[in-house]
Amino acid sequence: MAALDRDAFVAHFGGVFEHSPWIAEAAYDAGIPEGTETAEALHKLMAAALAKGTEAQKRALIIAHPDLAGRLAAAGRLTAESSREQASAGLDLLSDAERQRFTGLNERYKARFAMPFIMAVKGRSKDEILDAFQARLENDPAAEFAAALKQIERIALLRLKDMLP
Repeated sequence: MAALDRDAFVAHFGGVFEHSPWIAEAAYDAGIPEGTETAEALHKLMAAALAKGTEAQKRALIIAHPDLAGRLAAAGRLTAESSREQASAGLDLLSDAERQRFTGLNERYKARFAMPFIMAVKGRSKDEILDAFQARLENDPAAEFAAALKQIERIALLRLKDMLP
């Protein structure tokens, strides 16, 4: 990790946080110490960079995420990582009724919170995702903003585990 220059580091890890290479840039600029070769160690550095981001940067990160089983997925326009993650939960194989339910929940959620519903879906079932959707619709906006960031951190860790030992 420490052997990579800034451009190479950002090119390799800039997509770990959806469409937000600024996190990889900030992590690199903070210093990548020796021994940061594991997913967990690098995640800790990148999560610290995210935590230092502005409210506007964090909101932009949240908004950069696609709806679960949404129009971008149907059009095949997700990032490769998002596509794999949604497929791992079976969101690429929804019935018409399931797709309508997801669409309705996505619309309700965005109307309430002005951001997409975010959940680390890798290894989750459709029912678990739908249950989380319902439960989180009851959150207040501040709690949901924090929940979204926590889920984004989880997604990033899972992505890093796919990239590193």
